[in-house]
Amino acid sequence: MLRYAPYLASLALALLSVALAAVHPQWWWGVAGFGLLAALGTADLLQRKSTLRRNYPLLAHFRYGLETIGPEMRQYFIQSDTAEVPFSREQRALVYQRSKHASDVRPFGTLHDVYGTDYEWINHSLAPAEIDGHDFRIAVGAGCAQPYSASVFNISAMSFGALSAAAIRALNAGAARGGFYHDTGEGSISPYHREGGGDLVWELGSGYFGCRDDEGRFSEERFAAQALDPQVKMIEVKLSQGAKPGHGGVLPAAKLTAEIAATRGVPMGRDCVSPARHSAFSTPIELLQFVARLRTLSGGKPTGFKLAVGHPWEWFGIAKAMQEHADTSPELLPDFIVVDGAEGGTGAAPAEFVDHVGVPLHEGLMLVHNTLVGLGLRDRVRIGAAGKITTAFDIARTLAMGADWCNAARGFMFALGCIQSLSCHTNRCPTGIATQDPARWKHLDLTDKAARVQAFHQHTVAALRDLLCAAGLTHPDQLGPEHILRRISPTEVRSLAAVYRYLQPGDLLGGRLPEHAVFRDFWQQARSDAFLPPAHVARLRASKAS
Repeated sequence: MLRYAPYLASLALALLSVALAAVHPQWWWGVAGFGLLAALGTADLLQRKSTLRRNYPLLAHFRYGLETIGPEMRQYFIQSDTAEVPFSREQRALVYQRSKHASDVRPFGTLHDVYGTDYEWINHSLAPAEIDGHDFRIAVGAGCAQPYSASVFNISAMSFGALSAAAIRALNAGAARGGFYHDTGEGSISPYHREGGGDLVWELGSGYFGCRDDEGRFSEERFAAQALDPQVKMIEVKLSQGAKPGHGGVLPAAKLTAEIAATRGVPMGRDCVSPARHSAFSTPIELLQFVARLRTLSGGKPTGFKLAVGHPWEWFGIAKAMQEHADTSPELLPDFIVVDGAEGGTGAAPAEFVDHVGVPLHEGLMLVHNTLVGLGLRDRVRIGAAGKITTAFDIARTLAMGADWCNAARGFMFALGCIQSLSCHTNRCPTGIATQDPARWKHLDLTDKAARVQAFHQHTVAALRDLLCAAGLTHPDQLGPEHILRRISPTEVRSLAAVYRYLQPGDLLGGRLPEHAVFRDFWQQARSDAFLPPAHVARLRASKAS
């Protein structure tokens, strides 16, 4: 019966305190303290929802308390500097140092096991190069009326509503100072995106926030009214996101503020719904037609789409539609594609979606890059990539695998002061970044945080320049899979060119089929007129009902 000891002790001490208080008034504090504990223990015994509390009155709350602070205890006292859960202390510290102009020099050698499986590095040259600057630019939409010169490193999609007004202000002001773009996220363009004057990429999700009619359908007039703004540099249609691909979202009416409702163009008093799929198109060719329509309505700004790769045949259907119309209707080609990896995570999502839905960045990027190369379209479509990118080496590896530029979301959140408290979905973000509570976000200093955003970007691309120089290269577009090495086992090392199967230009033309499992299984039966599975996949599904 020891499990009842704390409860019985609180009862006894409460009674003793009452007796002593009659003689010594200061004991009324004991009456209050032990009385509350006794009352809590009694409530534990009488309630019926928790067996643990009935069996362990008072003691159960001690367990709940430890469970509540468990993530913080592990993060601060138990986890190693290199344990990525989801970002390691080493990764976070590097962002903090660079955002504060602090030294990022490391003493006494690496903390990483250089003989451990999956360790990666970039090979250096005996004839290093010299590069004067580090403002690497990527031309997007060369054939558009208003092409854009993008930085090699930019702020990934995070909406106003997911982030606070102060966070949006600081991110955009930092982007303006540093000359890189700020993706709005699907929550549309808020007044806070416009204050800093930084370049914007307007992301359109399935809710068409900021450009929807009263029924939630896409509105050309409302889209054009915002897209023609000179601050908007590119248009991005979001098909899916890494954090929760294939899953819509709902902002409950209780959390819908007047500012968010005005920004998104939705009525107050009703849930703000972002459907799982688009209503403006339903087939691959219709997607491309929608992209071309947006480009025209925006006055000729580069327009593309973002996706987290899922069923390969659906991506192949889009690629086939691109190839079929590349010569006859070149306006149907997207100017860019952003590949979002399943490791993305600024959007809160159900546990199964966070852990087990979507293709990780490396494999998704490889599939998109290889497909465009095989169709002879890679030089006409730019590729951006996002997924847990914080360091210059992350950028170098991603560019080597096929991307033209990289985006980061959580990296820039760390630059704002995020401490990875994992409370983004609770509206109780301790640093005022991922909350709509003004009592929390009003303490986020705009001037200081904007400077940190700029500094993080500046020092990261400067570090990328140093890596390029060491490798004997003069621009990020010279990076290839042969430059990055990965340890496969304690005794085997391969370049990414050997780890992954790379297609050659034209490999998918003229009825040819490369020796690549995914292309062999799904390419020929993918359809440009529907997102339907191949016949053999449909037969497998039907076999369960036979």
